[in-house]
Amino acid sequence: MDAADVVEPGVPTGRRRERAGGRDGRRSGQGTAPPHRAAPYILRNIPTYDILGEESLLRIEAVADRILAEIGIEFRDDPVALQHWKGAGADVDGLLVKFEPGMLREILKSAPSSFTQHARNPANNVEIGGKSVVFAPAYGSPFVMDLDKGRRYGTIEDFRNFVKLAQSSPWLHHSGGTICEPVDVPVNKRHLDMVYAHLKYSDRCFMGSVTAENRAEESIEMARIVFGRGFVDRNCVILGNVNVNSPLVWDGTMTNALRAYARANQAAVIVPFILGGAMGPVTNAGAIAQALAETMAGCALTQLERKGAPVIFGNFLSSMSLRSGSPTFGTPEPAIGSMVIGQLARRLDLPLRCAGNFSNSKLPDAQAMNEGTMSMLSAVHCGANFILHSAGFLDGLLSMSYEKFVMDADLCGALHSYLAGVVVDDNSLALDAFREVGVGKHFLGCAHTMENYQTAFWDSAVADNEPFEKWSAAGGSDAASRANRRWKQMLADYQAPAMDVAVDEALVDYVERTKGAQADAWY
Repeated sequence: MDAADVVEPGVPTGRRRERAGGRDGRRSGQGTAPPHRAAPYILRNIPTYDILGEESLLRIEAVADRILAEIGIEFRDDPVALQHWKGAGADVDGLLVKFEPGMLREILKSAPSSFTQHARNPANNVEIGGKSVVFAPAYGSPFVMDLDKGRRYGTIEDFRNFVKLAQSSPWLHHSGGTICEPVDVPVNKRHLDMVYAHLKYSDRCFMGSVTAENRAEESIEMARIVFGRGFVDRNCVILGNVNVNSPLVWDGTMTNALRAYARANQAAVIVPFILGGAMGPVTNAGAIAQALAETMAGCALTQLERKGAPVIFGNFLSSMSLRSGSPTFGTPEPAIGSMVIGQLARRLDLPLRCAGNFSNSKLPDAQAMNEGTMSMLSAVHCGANFILHSAGFLDGLLSMSYEKFVMDADLCGALHSYLAGVVVDDNSLALDAFREVGVGKHFLGCAHTMENYQTAFWDSAVADNEPFEKWSAAGGSDAASRANRRWKQMLADYQAPAMDVAVDEALVDYVERTKGAQADAWY
């Protein structure tokens, strides 16, 4: 990895934190990063790939403006959001809101182009925006699967396992959010266990709940216990991923959660989920225009709730099989569409979440990695800053796979080197090596090779690069089998990052009191 690719984390000095119960104290739980950790996040050293010219981009933006002005967007079950739009000068007719061209872009000028999300270990802080790239695990699967037990509903034990795997991977930067749904915990209480797992078993950045306003607020409150109320009010420490009910509907569950994060100065990730031919047009340009309209509206609402709150311009373009009606993932049309989304987000000067390691495969096989790689490369080249679904996505996001998690994290490792680009300096040009080796000899033992061999190439933890005979003698295992062994070893080797005992006790007390104040609900 290029030295320019390693970000020097800004470790706060002299900062005091509000302790649980109102006392000030030091920030808690500053655990250490895993060994051989590459970097807290990536600084891209290659350019983004801009595929459309100015005329085409202007046409897409003009259609988005016409959708907003002529068709509008409904905001359901959130009177406060409607009041915000009235106050901003939008045309509000019942639940339908229409926007004059340029209105949302003007509101969005107050949103930061980049921001820091703070981890409880400051060495793991991430920058979101600009040239930064942050890899986070997949999100939202009700099922989990592995080669031993097959496909089954996720549990809180599975959830904790994936948090531990993410913490243990040197190539992921973020703990993620709902890595899988722990269906053995009541719906109205599982967010408390999930947030606690992120805070307890990881010292990286994480995401909170968005399934109800109170769950978003409780997620933020748990972050305040760890970081301190004053620190959280001034800094982003938690993200909330909210989805548009495409086409052209924002429902109250999402906007209430969105506003909860914004008023606490925490970052909402605004994401349309458009399946071409179902929730949007089958044509790429039309789906992109729709996504732009829906996303701008959600991002602007955060600024009306709290001017200057961090927000991430998100996108989830996908296709569908027009023969069966089934969603498809990792296909070429959404991948190339992501390039355009990247251009549009940069024109708004907003951080971008786009694409991921998508696949429709039901196994961690060649289809899974083909589809995932196509989608992941689109995220890398479109300029995405926060890449959710970087590891584990299988079965059209219905299943979180232990083996694919490991295989995907390995691909993320390769992308660290890919994004570092080509370094051109005296050492990399290697003129002294040519002088030493001369003509017709090999470079294996020369001084330059010995000085650089440990860092020259990325080294896969999953791939088998041995000769066929040695591979065959060792059992001839495939990548999925090797990944199966690796995730088990990673969990066996896992060590929890340190956490201040008083903070841990305060978190446990909060979770128990909050759970005890309400009956279990399973829907």
